Amino acid sequence: MPGELAFAPGPAGRGFAQASSGSVGDGTAGPAPGPGFRRPAALGCIRLAALLLALGCLAGTLWEGLDDRGIALAFGVLVGIGEWARWTGAEVREAAPLGAAGGLAYALLGAYAGVATHDGAFQVVTVVCAASLLGSVPHIASGRRPTLDHLARRVLTVGFAAVCFQPLYSRGVLEQWGGPAYALLLVALLVLTALCDAVLAAGQAHSRTGWPFGPLLRDELRGLLGIGSAVCATGAVMALAVAVVGLWALPVFCLPLLLTQLSLRRYAAVRATYRQTIASLARATEIAGYTPAGHARRVATLSQAVGRDLGLSQAELTVLEYAALMHDIGQLSLVDPMPAGATAGLPAAEQRRIALLGGAVVRQTGVDAAVAVVVERQADPYREQPVAARIVRAVNAYEEKARDSGPGGPLTALEELRLATAGDYAPEVVESLARVLSRDCLTLRAAG
Repeated sequence: MPGELAFAPGPAGRGFAQASSGSVGDGTAGPAPGPGFRRPAALGCIRLAALLLALGCLAGTLWEGLDDRGIALAFGVLVGIGEWARWTGAEVREAAPLGAAGGLAYALLGAYAGVATHDGAFQVVTVVCAASLLGSVPHIASGRRPTLDHLARRVLTVGFAAVCFQPLYSRGVLEQWGGPAYALLLVALLVLTALCDAVLAAGQAHSRTGWPFGPLLRDELRGLLGIGSAVCATGAVMALAVAVVGLWALPVFCLPLLLTQLSLRRYAAVRATYRQTIASLARATEIAGYTPAGHARRVATLSQAVGRDLGLSQAELTVLEYAALMHDIGQLSLVDPMPAGATAGLPAAEQRRIALLGGAVVRQTGVDAAVAVVVERQADPYREQPVAARIVRAVNAYEEKARDSGPGGPLTALEELRLATAGDYAPEVVESLARVLSRDCLTLRAAG
């Protein structure tokens, strides 16, 4: 396929795999691991732990019997609806906030309209697991594989909250905790549960993609300040409200979270349109014949992989992606196109002139000013550049040097970059690029 990213067999015997064929505008972030990628054991451990917990709680529920069936049915319906209506778009940290809040509220439910409940941790996990499975049937039927990991997280996080709260409540340990103290206890448990969920989500993402665990965990923790805090607050409020007024509190306190979910969908749609617009602008140089087909997409894909390796946050990766897509847009000001759009071999003054013109064009499009700064400074001395500009410069040079160079082109290009680290390219970026290429056995195959 012209201009594609491909995986070549490496020394570790990983075999062949094809990179993600989706466009940069479809929400993907960097090359997806192929069949040769060796998933860490964390993903299998998480799934196994969720399965064992679900089976153990089911056995315990069958042994002890189902208590408070009306309450169990109400919370089960709430969780099932939340899972059925969950958002399946890209870049969403919590796809089913209503289901998550309902499961946490049931796990922390101590009383119903002033009367103590006796549901227990076994029943809570069983009901939430069954409701989540029923609500996820449409998603599983459509072949959305991440649904299984989503269910595993749901079972483990709800199980964690239920195991922490239900035994204490059933033994009467919390009888003397009243008013603000009881509410603070619920909040503390929810915070611990949210941290547990963040660790699980980061572990799953690390296992699926091979990206560094630390930056992934940092992004998950930052996400807790957004939709994560709304889910925790709604779960605590629902548990407290049901304890006072009964099940009528569920539809009342679900409404704000439903509106939030609708807002998130609209926001995701706007971001998808925005990204597609940037991708279309980036193709202007290709359509005009200034750069080879697929050049901007290849640079953006590999730049994001390097950014992940260097530990950039999700917001920084977004700026990096947009800047990498539009890094050559300044070439539209040239009277005569450069051969194959290669700018890495131009004099430094000419590179800076093209970069400044590109930054001016980006500013006129209304794109984030941070993207324009990266485009403008991609030709500056690397010691004066922001990290994103260093990455774009090195990856762009690698792609230009590697294409059309035969089987040994990638290695030759990488060696040239290493020899130029004294003045042209940041050493840490070049070494990160080498790690990405070595780890994923990634090479760039030119259009042809």
